[in-house]
Amino acid sequence: MPGRVLICTAVLLATGCAAAPERNAVGLTQPPQQWATVNAPANPIATQWLSVFADPALSALVNDALNHNYDLKAAAARVDSAREQARIDGAARWPQLFFAAEYRRDALPSSETGAFEALFTMSWEIDVWGRIKAAQQAAGQEAEAVAADYHGAGLSLAARTAQSYFELIEANLQADVAEQSIKDRRTIVELVRGRFARGLTRGLDLRLVLTDLANAEAQLAGSRNQVQIVTRRLEVLLGRYPGNRLKNRSALPTPPTALAAGLPSELLTRRPDLIAALSRLQASDSRVESAKKNLLPRITLTAAGGTGSPALTELIDPRAVAWNLAMGLVQPVFTGGRLKAGIRLNEARTEEAFNQYQSTALNAFREVEQSLAAEQWLREQEQALKEAVEQTQASRKLAVYSYRQGLIEILTLLDSYRSTLNAQSAHLSVQRQLLSNRIDLYLALGGGV
Repeated sequence: MPGRVLICTAVLLATGCAAAPERNAVGLTQPPQQWATVNAPANPIATQWLSVFADPALSALVNDALNHNYDLKAAAARVDSAREQARIDGAARWPQLFFAAEYRRDALPSSETGAFEALFTMSWEIDVWGRIKAAQQAAGQEAEAVAADYHGAGLSLAARTAQSYFELIEANLQADVAEQSIKDRRTIVELVRGRFARGLTRGLDLRLVLTDLANAEAQLAGSRNQVQIVTRRLEVLLGRYPGNRLKNRSALPTPPTALAAGLPSELLTRRPDLIAALSRLQASDSRVESAKKNLLPRITLTAAGGTGSPALTELIDPRAVAWNLAMGLVQPVFTGGRLKAGIRLNEARTEEAFNQYQSTALNAFREVEQSLAAEQWLREQEQALKEAVEQTQASRKLAVYSYRQGLIEILTLLDSYRSTLNAQSAHLSVQRQLLSNRIDLYLALGGGV
């Protein structure tokens, strides 16, 4: 039997001590040489995106969110927790020493005695094969992943704050447009009412313009409701009570010029979620290594000692100290398949982490390509809607003149007002989408605040 144990040990020493494989981001995914989106500049991206909007109010809000948002504070606490867990997992590499002091009193029918005792124990598993080191390394890599998650949460929070800020500006502008539209419609109502009083138009025309005015008032109420919804959401991001007290600027900033996207390979080492996914894959590799080394012999060193005396002052007498020291070797022989199942379990988790990394990388590339393409189409859409606003405003003036002259029906006049309002609303929306998409692109590229 001892011979079989030695043979098994030798085989395990030859096959079970392999270190975790070296992983690198580029080798795992083989990214393309350039982005598929046409005209995507390959120059290095800007390291900071917040300043390109040149908006002090926006910068103040983002900094406020990064300092006071409770979800981000919770993410920071998770980083501290993961780092302390790594220290706990690494503590087994060092001797564990404990000291106990006590007073014991024994009573017998014929006598009664008391004694002071000072005892210590020490245990230490000598990490010959690096099993504990591999487990500690896995915990450290998990901590690195959580730290990357925290960094990503900060970038995401900054992006959501900026996008909510732009949504709030748009919501206020949409309310202003709706309010102006109501004023214009009231002018038309007075025009039609005067013509009706003089018998120049039908009662149906008056009913139609009053209905149109009511619809415009309903649209204004919806816009104002959207303002308070976005305001409260932004206040929560800032760590404030959602009291609908936040004020903002009255105009959307001009979208920045075209952004250099860098090379696809740079994305793998810049995006926090990819860094976190790679660290978790490396941690899984380390846990497989540690699980395999559970099959190897463990060498432990134990010691115990202490002193006892009826007199407290005699505890420090070195002649009264008794101690023992032992070294042992434990080789697993039969564990019901637990150790090998542990290896297979960690190998399965490694396979999961590998595929999760691949999925995260593909999603990262999709987000960049999608945002690059969206910017091109959104700019074209914005120019077309800008032209539509100008045309509808001109057609509305012509419609008012034509209606006064009795050349068109009231429905044509109302259509011109609705077209103007719709074009203005759509133009504001796409302007805000351009800004939000640019922030999505910064976030997809892993750009810093």
